[in-house]
Amino acid sequence: MASHVVKFAGLSDRDRKKVANLPKLAAGDRFELHVRRQDGRDQVMPLPPVAADAVETLIEGLLRGERVAVLTEDQELSPTEASEILGLSRPLVVLRMDRGDLPFRYVGKHRRAALKDVLALKAKLDTRQKVMDALAEDTEDLIGTHGL
Repeated sequence: MASHVVKFAGLSDRDRKKVANLPKLAAGDRFELHVRRQDGRDQVMPLPPVAADAVETLIEGLLRGERVAVLTEDQELSPTEASEILGLSRPLVVLRMDRGDLPFRYVGKHRRAALKDVLALKAKLDTRQKVMDALAEDTEDLIGTHGL
């Protein structure tokens, strides 16, 4: 389980306008990747339905203007890479690791966290944020309605 650099990619507004929306695939449709080499040769690679779903999700995210990354399930992340996913600073990620909120292991002197653990913490933080937003909304409603 080696660490890989997390690379987020996005399209500029100009590039997004050049790309047509991907039509939804129907049962029985084939998904193929066409590559035109510099020497003019075309290469076609048929993709199985599972890979087609992943590519479709990736393209849809790019067309919505999101920055996307492709990660593997067993991938291990450095605190810096985890911070990009969590939307936290690197020092806060290290603090979460030290507190036990984010399991990790040492590879030499370097910390590595499993992607699944980073995503689990992200889900927990997102849920907590939604609850805090709802509480703030309720508080504002009480102030507006009852003048508290």
